[in-house]
Amino acid sequence: MLDQARIDTLAAQDVRPGAHIIDGERRGASDGGEMDVISPLNGKVLTTIPRGTREDADRAIASARRAFEDGRWADLPPAARKRTLLKWADLIEANALELAVLGVRDNGTEIGMAFKAEPLSAVATIRYYAEAIDKLYGEIAPTDPSVLALVHRAAVGVVGAIVPWNFPLMIGAWKVAPALAAGNSVVLKPAETASLTLLRIAELALDAGLPPGVFNVVTGEGAVVGEAMGLSMDVDVLVFTGSGPVGRRLLEYSAKSNLKRVYLELGGKSPNIVFADAPDLTEAVKVSANGIFRNAGQVCVAGSRLLVERAIHDEFVSKLAEFVKTMSVGNPLDLSTSAGAVNSLRQLDQNLRFVDEARSAGRVVIGGARILEETGGYFMEPTIVTGVDPSDPIAQNEVFGPVVAVIPFDSEDEAVRIANGTDYGLAAAVWTRDLSRAHRMIRAIRAGVVHVNTYGGPDVTVPIGGVKQSGNGHDKSLHAFDKYLDLKTAWIKL
Repeated sequence: MLDQARIDTLAAQDVRPGAHIIDGERRGASDGGEMDVISPLNGKVLTTIPRGTREDADRAIASARRAFEDGRWADLPPAARKRTLLKWADLIEANALELAVLGVRDNGTEIGMAFKAEPLSAVATIRYYAEAIDKLYGEIAPTDPSVLALVHRAAVGVVGAIVPWNFPLMIGAWKVAPALAAGNSVVLKPAETASLTLLRIAELALDAGLPPGVFNVVTGEGAVVGEAMGLSMDVDVLVFTGSGPVGRRLLEYSAKSNLKRVYLELGGKSPNIVFADAPDLTEAVKVSANGIFRNAGQVCVAGSRLLVERAIHDEFVSKLAEFVKTMSVGNPLDLSTSAGAVNSLRQLDQNLRFVDEARSAGRVVIGGARILEETGGYFMEPTIVTGVDPSDPIAQNEVFGPVVAVIPFDSEDEAVRIANGTDYGLAAAVWTRDLSRAHRMIRAIRAGVVHVNTYGGPDVTVPIGGVKQSGNGHDKSLHAFDKYLDLKTAWIKL
């Protein structure tokens, strides 16, 4: 049970300046450069982090390479790696509220969501992969009896991970935990606007006994640190969650360097499809609202396109507008808050531009304004845009804010065409009583995950990944190991 008084006490504490974690040590930038950490709660400087240089990135990568090559981690028995990772998870759990409050002050997620989706999610993910690693077997191929053919699973080496600002601990753990469990060394670059919690858990990893150099964290700008990782000849695999343009750039860096494998999760424009026979419209309204407006809409799989069968369109929009009035937008450290702050002024401005363009095009906008500006923070009303054409910019582009585009449809086939009518394919949802229709829609919609009569909630046991321009590869589940383990054949003549 979260305690408001304890949250307030933690929120009042000063935040020490951040530091890179390289080769087991806290370090500043090689040139002494720093970046202000601006809290989206009030627009004030919270602390500083190093403005990482190419030299910093290279030093971290070299540290990871040494750690991998000398076997200090990779050559440990899987059960030994498991023990260290489980201790790490225990330390994160013991400091969960501290981490959650620190993260909220850094990126603006409401505390109720942040506590579960950040430290506690990271704990569950680390434990899952720690427990899994000593249960993955190699193979014996069914070949000629004069030959013994073995298929080994071998750690890839050095993994570079670049993670976004919306859920840094959750998404960071999705990448770091399986990579470490498999025996790799990792260099992690957090987002410039959400680095603090990842720096803290890196310190906890050292406290848990993770050898120096195995897990390094370098803060700074993507154009410097991220580019250095992408162009490095010593990073074997690069994993990234973020924007499409940056993902494309990382693929170019791979081609210009060592052809490192690059796995990308590049967001979406996910359709949330409500048929007239939805089992409970009131529940569909509530879940749909939370699926786009929680965390100020800053969720990769957010249901940002709401497709509603025309027969119930007006009723559903009316109910949605009424429900939104019950949502409290404000201080994300207040337990009564439903939706917190937008992460940055830049992101808030982008959200408002999309809404202004829709309004100028004659679309009906409910909400859509910046609010609580007197706090200095970056807050925005939950926004419903109706009368949207499937080709409108607001229906084609990822806004990444508390904005939902409502589109009516008349038939199942039309719903599928609209759902598949963007460049993205990350997530979707279908609301219907008809089990046959649900299965038809699951098959027809091009997305990495399709929810039925719900939105959100898949745990670490199932994969998440996109199709089309939402990316490649998968986080979560045992399938995530595919990114971090090479297959090696041994062909032995008997």
